[in-house]
Amino acid sequence: MPSGAMKGHSACEAIMLSRRSSIFLVITMLLATSAGSAGQQPSTTEAFNRYIAEAEARIVRERNASFLRLDALPPRERSDMVARLRRGEVMIEKQGNTPDQIPAGLVHDWLGLVFIPKTTVAQVIALVRAYDHLGRYYSPDVMQSRIVSARGDELHVFMRLKKQKVVTVVLDTEYDVHYGNLDATHQYSISRSTRVTEIENPGEPTEHPLPAGHDHGYMWRLNTYWAFEQVDSGVFVQCEAISLTRDIPAGLGWLIGPFVNSIPRESLQFTLDATRNAFAKQALVTGKAN
Repeated sequence: MPSGAMKGHSACEAIMLSRRSSIFLVITMLLATSAGSAGQQPSTTEAFNRYIAEAEARIVRERNASFLRLDALPPRERSDMVARLRRGEVMIEKQGNTPDQIPAGLVHDWLGLVFIPKTTVAQVIALVRAYDHLGRYYSPDVMQSRIVSARGDELHVFMRLKKQKVVTVVLDTEYDVHYGNLDATHQYSISRSTRVTEIENPGEPTEHPLPAGHDHGYMWRLNTYWAFEQVDSGVFVQCEAISLTRDIPAGLGWLIGPFVNSIPRESLQFTLDATRNAFAKQALVTGKAN
């Protein structure tokens, strides 16, 4: 390469590096500015709790009437949906008019369905309930997980979650989890978050939790409602994920908007994909062993 071209190339790289540094500085300043103003207000919590109460009443009605949302569809629509699920698609749809604006916050509500062939409800439950080992199947979203306490089908669990889009966020979370069943082929679980703490400088000597009211508000609450239906050739898995985040302040839509609005859907997609893929990997390993 001619020396002039090399100098031009170096100058271009220097300009790009300078721009990247400037963008990083702007992002850092904006995040620092927005963190202190993202506190969860009592009115935010009250509005989210009302949403959850209505959603849980609906979920119970649906569980008793048709169990899966899939089973309530008209026959032709249900047949088409089943065919797509059996081909390996993951079906994700937004629930209601969400994200739903509440005081200083947004409610996100997504429902997803996946089909896991050649397995049983008991096997699927065993996998999703293996909280001490979730990192095997749900990495990188789940960095750490463990059972804090357990009494029969009532558990309290811890998970360190990693979310990445434009910015990377690490959260220490805890949940009360309940498992139940209607019969041997229809089982469900309910997971309600009891603590969500954003971690600053994760993995570094300076790692520390951000105090409540001084986090960035990327996720304040996360509840998940699972349903598992056994059929002759596998298991249909349904999960509805309802989360609470901060609202999007004026001027930060380009930075916070993509994270706040898309991460809830993408996280549910990833979780259902990972659940199905875990069984596909197990089948592959078993096949090679045989």
